[in-house]
Amino acid sequence: MKKRTEKHARGEEPKLAGIERYNSNIERRASQTGPLVFSAFVAVVVFLAALGAGFVLAGMFTVEGLVVALLVAWVATMSVHIAMEWEKVVVFRLGKFSRVKGPGLYFTIPFIEQTALKADQRIMVTGFGAEETLTSDLVPINVDAVLFWMVWDAKKACLEVENYYNSVSLAAQTALRDAIGRASVSEVAIRRNQLDQELQEVIEERTSVWGITVLSVEIRDIVIPAELQEVMSAEAQAEREKNARMVLAEVEKDISAMLVDAANVYEENDLAVRLRTMHLLYESVKGSGGTVVVPSAYSEGFSDAALDKAIDSLKRGK
Repeated sequence: MKKRTEKHARGEEPKLAGIERYNSNIERRASQTGPLVFSAFVAVVVFLAALGAGFVLAGMFTVEGLVVALLVAWVATMSVHIAMEWEKVVVFRLGKFSRVKGPGLYFTIPFIEQTALKADQRIMVTGFGAEETLTSDLVPINVDAVLFWMVWDAKKACLEVENYYNSVSLAAQTALRDAIGRASVSEVAIRRNQLDQELQEVIEERTSVWGITVLSVEIRDIVIPAELQEVMSAEAQAEREKNARMVLAEVEKDISAMLVDAANVYEENDLAVRLRTMHLLYESVKGSGGTVVVPSAYSEGFSDAALDKAIDSLKRGK
């Protein structure tokens, strides 16, 4: 923290780390190239025109004419401006709000009107995180998220908040910490979609008065302490083993009930027992293709008389 403060004191910008390095460039140097070139062009044209007019009037180039030409060019650059297609310009007159201009060409009165803000209305990206934030069950976790937002009212963004970009980032971070503090670590890990929606609604409520709308919030990463991950893994394994044992118990219960029903049938019908015996014997030799030596007590079930008796029994049963 001390090193960061010293860098700010020397005018150095600290390097962004983690999710913050994906933030939109708030300086927007590229968007200012066109207006600067246009201002230089206006200054040169007006200076040459004023210098030529002085030469025509005085018949020669004079120091006074050169000074007047420079002053006229300076006033022209303060009066004529352009705004890029994605910009809205807030203009103040004598310290009070006057109008919102742009995109394209617009004019201001030198020394009377000033450009207070150039609001970029493209979709902005803000990465934010919550480090070592305690959940409702007192577990410290790190969460990274990405916020997509845009300025829809440049006047409010200028008048209602001092720095709308930093304010949005801080509001998002605060909302994320509050949401994590109300949920357990398992809820944070499982209910990511619900957490995204909750964050979007909370941040939208806070930033709408600044003329800013939130398009979406997406949780990017959730980091749980390593020692807690082992405990949660063991808990999950125990829960799965418990469920497996419960399912096995239910299956054994159903099978036992079916066996009881089968035993009742076999008890009432000797033929059913013999047919079951024959079926088991067939299944035992079907796959192996071997030979089974049947004792005399079992061979009676395969005799013609026994089969005829079984057929007659089945007919009488019908």
